[in-house]
Amino acid sequence: MYVNDAFGAAHRAHASTAGVAAHTEHAVAGLLLEKELKFLSNAVLGSPQRPLVAIVGGSKVSTKLPVLESLLKASDTVVVGGAMAFTFVKAMGGQVGASMVEEEQLGLSLELMKQAKESGVQLLLPSDAVIASAVSADAETSVVPIDSIPEGQLGLDIGPGSSAEIESVLRGAGTILWNGPMGVFEIAPFSKGTFGIAETMAELTASGVITIVGGGDSVAAVGQAGLKSKLSHVSTGGGASLELLEGKVLPGVAALNDA
Repeated sequence: MYVNDAFGAAHRAHASTAGVAAHTEHAVAGLLLEKELKFLSNAVLGSPQRPLVAIVGGSKVSTKLPVLESLLKASDTVVVGGAMAFTFVKAMGGQVGASMVEEEQLGLSLELMKQAKESGVQLLLPSDAVIASAVSADAETSVVPIDSIPEGQLGLDIGPGSSAEIESVLRGAGTILWNGPMGVFEIAPFSKGTFGIAETMAELTASGVITIVGGGDSVAAVGQAGLKSKLSHVSTGGGASLELLEGKVLPGVAALNDA
């Protein structure tokens, strides 16, 4: 008998995840792997408790592109935050100062917004941002509309207006999936947006909302906030959770005869 309980390695076709399984009579999932598949595959991409709200953050559109495309098909609302939001804002003609932008993804960002509109999915971008001239704990910060960031200033977190809008959307959700922080949460002045979402999700879990966190940085943020035990599911796999949410078949799961 072969049992795979290493979800964090299930997206790799290695000897220990796929090779050995081919030489045993029974190849099955362990309890953790089974839980990961139940929440990430069934509760999000299968038959979610609706409305399904997906929050996607982090720094780059390019790394989250397949996940965004997959979630636009599965979700009722997709909230975009983190540095990747500035690529969308610039694509729409906004001024983003010195914020991180992937110039080569501007056209694709417009295409994703068009896809969302055509499929009746709400794609929610932040309305304001916390800005500073440097990524530093003692930098002077201010809050401005996200499409009016002055030259030389960086957007480093979502602003209070955006936090309130996102919280309002979350309060109407049946299932919430969160992948990627809203800002540079490791530095105190830029952590409110990320920790605010973690706190709201923990509160909503207690009232029956299914809350799922997948992806390294958002998992780290939930851990830092001390809220892991107050959510429905916190994924143990960064790359594996991303690939599963993209709709890919994981080699370590495909090798099992009872997942």
